[in-house]
Amino acid sequence: MNKVRCALLSVSDKTGILALAKKLNFLNIKIISTGGTADLLEKFKLPVIRISEYTGFPEIMDGRLKTLHPKIHGGLLGRRGIDEAVMLEHDIESIDLVVVNLYPFERVTKLDKCTLRMAMDNIDIGGLTILRASAKNYSSVTVLIDPTDYDRVTQQLEQIGSTDDATRFDLAVKTFNHTAYYDGVIADFLGNIKTDSSLIRFPLFFNTRFNKAQDMRYGENPHQGAAFYIESDIKTGSIGAVVQFQGKEMSYNNIADADIALECVRAFPEAPTCVIVKHNNPCGIAMADNLLSAYDLAYRTDIVSAFGGIIAFNRTLDGDTAQFIIDRQFVEIIIAPKISNEAKVIVGQRSNVRLLCCGSLPKKQGESLDFKRVTGGLLVQDRDTAIVTAAELKIVTKKAPTAGQVLDLLFAWRVAKFVKSNAIIYVNNQHTIGIGAGQMSRIMSSQIAEIKANNAGLSIVGSVMASDAFLPFRDGLDAAANLGVGAIIQPGGSMRDYEIIEAANEHDIAMVFTGIRHFRH
Repeated sequence: MNKVRCALLSVSDKTGILALAKKLNFLNIKIISTGGTADLLEKFKLPVIRISEYTGFPEIMDGRLKTLHPKIHGGLLGRRGIDEAVMLEHDIESIDLVVVNLYPFERVTKLDKCTLRMAMDNIDIGGLTILRASAKNYSSVTVLIDPTDYDRVTQQLEQIGSTDDATRFDLAVKTFNHTAYYDGVIADFLGNIKTDSSLIRFPLFFNTRFNKAQDMRYGENPHQGAAFYIESDIKTGSIGAVVQFQGKEMSYNNIADADIALECVRAFPEAPTCVIVKHNNPCGIAMADNLLSAYDLAYRTDIVSAFGGIIAFNRTLDGDTAQFIIDRQFVEIIIAPKISNEAKVIVGQRSNVRLLCCGSLPKKQGESLDFKRVTGGLLVQDRDTAIVTAAELKIVTKKAPTAGQVLDLLFAWRVAKFVKSNAIIYVNNQHTIGIGAGQMSRIMSSQIAEIKANNAGLSIVGSVMASDAFLPFRDGLDAAANLGVGAIIQPGGSMRDYEIIEAANEHDIAMVFTGIRHFRH
């Protein structure tokens, strides 16, 4: 085990660096540093050797060239016990500890004012090379990229004058993951730009990097291993950002279901809304004046499926609503942007219930990509964020929908976006009456939605119906008419649109076309 005698510090993020440098100085470890880092240490009267003084070569090109020198990289790559003679010959000293973080390329390129020149100026070359060299020679060099690891290393330096093999290896692995992510961000950014500076919608190469949040007991089934990975730049209002207040550890299926519940409930920002999900499909959705009423209406859509379901809200979970849930049903997960203290105490009566806080829900869902892994590849598409307004609806029948029906049609249309295709949804007064999901036949989905409504004791008479894709035959419309549906929303675009419109006119049903569909496979 080699004693740490010389350290190289070069950081853009100065968090914790002064305290670290003081520890190193106290331990008589020589410090070599660059630019702003050296300025900071000198300001606080800490001994530091500037990189140009150490190499005998000035920092040039506005700092672009400063660390790419044999005395630096020889000191990092030199194999202890093998390369000492050549290092001595060329006056190369071993560098045992490296503390480097890279130019903030990702942060800069997210700025609205970022230009291509700004982006290129923030591609780190010297720092990246130092990190890779240090991590490659981890048997002798300790490499730090994250201020949260500083204490771990300084404690070992104080105890044994060095770091143990396991620590150096862990830090090297972390470093290579970091440099891979950094290169991926650069490649993705530049890959989206054509030579004429216009944007490419989907780049030629696609890089993804996720950090492991947890290992899981199993995946969809007990014989499948599983883990949960999250994005590095996680946003509030997402399943990756939740804080779990109580309950058993989240399972693979829990996370998948909670994700769809959260994605769905955020689509109804204008009023208190409840979404209940079971097996990755909404089984009840309702808007109301308050959360308790919204939950009650959503629950009544499908009492059987709600058992053991995932319940999501778009407002703060209050004590009355929490008590109503706990008294009424078995629930796996309750998730909301905020949880009142009273609700925490009440849900605490059921220690196995997973209570999750997701943080504030964005008012508007930003542009993002949706992924689906297939054997040997990855399908990438824009996330379905399409919104249809009342003004955009095309009335295709003699009878126009009433103002109340328009509200219900738009509500049902938003629900359809989150139900597995083929999807048929019946809605009345801003809550679901029946949901038919995931069938090979659209008419079968409508029959299932009817069965669910009947089982729940809910009347379809006077409700509206949404179909996530066009009605291919008039049988679906005839069936809706026989149930007493008053208005229908669908994309349109079938070869038989004229026949279906005529059928609606025959039944005196209002029908509107959206011009878009919401397949969800």
